[in-house]
Amino acid sequence: MTAPEPRWLTEPEMDAWYAWRRMFPLVNAGIARDLNQDSGLSEADYDVLSVLGSTAGHRMRISALAVLMQWSRSRLSHQLTRMEQRGLVRREEVPADARGAEVVLTGTGVSAITSAAPLHVESVRRHLIDILTPEQLRTFAEVGEALRTRMGIERKA
Repeated sequence: MTAPEPRWLTEPEMDAWYAWRRMFPLVNAGIARDLNQDSGLSEADYDVLSVLGSTAGHRMRISALAVLMQWSRSRLSHQLTRMEQRGLVRREEVPADARGAEVVLTGTGVSAITSAAPLHVESVRRHLIDILTPEQLRTFAEVGEALRTRMGIERKA
């Protein structure tokens, strides 16, 4: 039995694929570089801080945070340890569930995300948003939603 013939990309599909492959790392690297220079935060720091900053009580179960961020529990645990050492977050046991733990944003963490966010949004604008037309932004958002839906990833709260 022969293997099925590969479904090679058409020229427009190849253009889209190469555009994605070139665009994503360049945009992401520029934003990450600015974030680190402006606030001393890594992308992972900012991701955790921004999620916790948008939750009630600035807290979330660690297992739920790992799922939301699409990270392994191990990766999140190592990240939280680094952030705890800098006083940005702390872990707390869940009284009703001896096996469960939450991560909580500290006052230092709130200050860090509050001061980083305005500079970060300016970087996002400079490297992505302000470069695109309103129509391109709508299309970009639609593409992101299609991919998110297809991959079964829930939207961030």
